[in-house]
Amino acid sequence: MNAVNTQQEVPKYKRILLKLSGEALMGDRSFGIDPEVVQDIALQVAEIVRDGIEVAIVVGGGNIFRGINGADKGMDRATADYIGMIATVMNALTLQDAFEHLDEPIPTRVMSAIAMQEIAEPYIRRRAIRHLENNRVVIFGAGSGNPYFTTDTTAALRGAEINADVILKATKVDGIYDSDPKKNPKAKRFQSVSFDHALINDLRVMDATAFALCKENGIPIIVFDLGVTGNIRRVVMGESIGTYVGGSCEIN
Repeated sequence: MNAVNTQQEVPKYKRILLKLSGEALMGDRSFGIDPEVVQDIALQVAEIVRDGIEVAIVVGGGNIFRGINGADKGMDRATADYIGMIATVMNALTLQDAFEHLDEPIPTRVMSAIAMQEIAEPYIRRRAIRHLENNRVVIFGAGSGNPYFTTDTTAALRGAEINADVILKATKVDGIYDSDPKKNPKAKRFQSVSFDHALINDLRVMDATAFALCKENGIPIIVFDLGVTGNIRRVVMGESIGTYVGGSCEIN
């Protein structure tokens, strides 16, 4: 009798930090939130959570309010950044609702770096890790709680705090290029790139502070296209999707 192969795929990463920009939630809209996009993200994340992957999320707020833009128009920078932090909590709550209204709901906790006790838990590192261990999705809102810091930096900081295996930077492009692919049709995509190369050449997929934090703490970053359904799972399972930041420099 032939043996039956019952071997299952083994994920490459057990605990991930998914970085979503606010713009990722807009879809093709110019402002706000596209419910279909949010639903698709929730379904993709739910798929890997059911496989036992521990998922934390940092979400931006640029689809509602971007602090730096407010400052450029004359607002006090700190005030503008705090408004942007509140926008991230709005997005976090939207994602939480999507996860918990799936046909098979995914338990989710929003943790805010700014006290909002009626709608979100305060950010406490040990509690966040405990939620992850109990297979709950944790969404970090309000950035780091400090003005002048981006949500990219928050992703790197929270990733280090929760001992994430990798940071997944979800974008609208399929990786990091050696030049702007919209302006240069001959631009080449990096399959992998070192932290030093990303910093020295100012590859602005994430800001320099985020790159430096990840380098110091040995946390790789994978930049990939969120618009292709199933990409989150492909990355987690170890497929060569997007650009891996943290290795040697290789161009496709």
